[in-house]
Amino acid sequence: MSPTPPLIAPLAPTPPGSLPTSVKVRHQLNWLNLSTLLGMGVATAGGADIRRGPRKLYLAEHYRWKFPAGGAFTVGDVVITRHDIDDLCARRPDLLEHEEAHSRQWMACLGLPFLPLYVASVGWSWLRTGDRASYSFFERSADLAKGGYRDVPPRPLMPVIASGARRAMAFVTGRRSADTGAEVGRGD
Repeated sequence: MSPTPPLIAPLAPTPPGSLPTSVKVRHQLNWLNLSTLLGMGVATAGGADIRRGPRKLYLAEHYRWKFPAGGAFTVGDVVITRHDIDDLCARRPDLLEHEEAHSRQWMACLGLPFLPLYVASVGWSWLRTGDRASYSFFERSADLAKGGYRDVPPRPLMPVIASGARRAMAFVTGRRSADTGAEVGRGD
């Protein structure tokens, strides 16, 4: 009978000899492009406890700030959550795979340019579906289901644009908005 290999906790750091070159490159580039440094700063400022995790990720749990929304988010190689990450990953086993995909996106965007690109992608998703994630290029590329998102079908674009234009005109002209029923832009 051969000895059984020791069990490794799923969120324990991956032994260096077991890491593929792509993970090592991603990790080095995210330090070089300053995104992991930013992630460490965000996690520390938010009061998170940071530890090493699998595949050269850092796990930051018990983050105290309310923004950004979501169960977890990734900055560079730092996965940040308000929750206990062991419990969260027990409930959502594919979460770290989704967050690691975001880590690769930070690398591909050369670090900080990821932020405006992600915000634009979320805006496009909201415009097309009314949901911040389902049409976001970054969330779709990271696998919506693994991130806990649902796939919302697109809605007709022209009514959304027309409604936004009506609201903008009501705000600019100070007239009552037909969409809100409220007095907009007047101090009367």
